[in-house]
Amino acid sequence: MQTLAETLKDIRERGEEKRPPEWTAVMKEATAALQASGITDGIPKRGDEAPLFARPDLQGSTVRLSALLRSGPAIVSFFRGRW
Repeated sequence: MQTLAETLKDIRERGEEKRPPEWTAVMKEATAALQASGITDGIPKRGDEAPLFARPDLQGSTVRLSALLRSGPAIVSFFRGRW
């Protein structure tokens, strides 16, 4: 079974195979520019403490981190993707 990192690497590689190389170059340059700007320094990392928050779930009910923590540790995952 592949790790998540291996799966994501495969997805990136398949995407690069499908699109024109000049598009990939632009995307990589833009990513490098964002990293060089320091904007990514504030991205939460594994183990960071999350602020208490409330967000709607898929059914529209409010989910509160404080309520989840009453049952034990919680994992918060951030996704960037297409939907």
